[in-house]
Amino acid sequence: MIPVRCFSCGQVVADRWEEFDMRVNKNKEDPEKVLEELKVNRYCCRRMLISHVDLIDEVINFSMK
Repeated sequence: MIPVRCFSCGQVVADRWEEFDMRVNKNKEDPEKVLEELKVNRYCCRRMLISHVDLIDEVINFSMK
């Protein structure tokens, strides 16, 4: 789960995660160009999207049954 807002500036970044993930990881587009097209200009917000590792699929295996 990506954080809803940037930790540094508070800008909403979660609404751009799905498109960013799809275009970079599945379509193999350049992350810099994708971030520019999504209008993510601040380096702190770019960090939030680039450095995010989606672990929810791995963590859900350990949920209480």
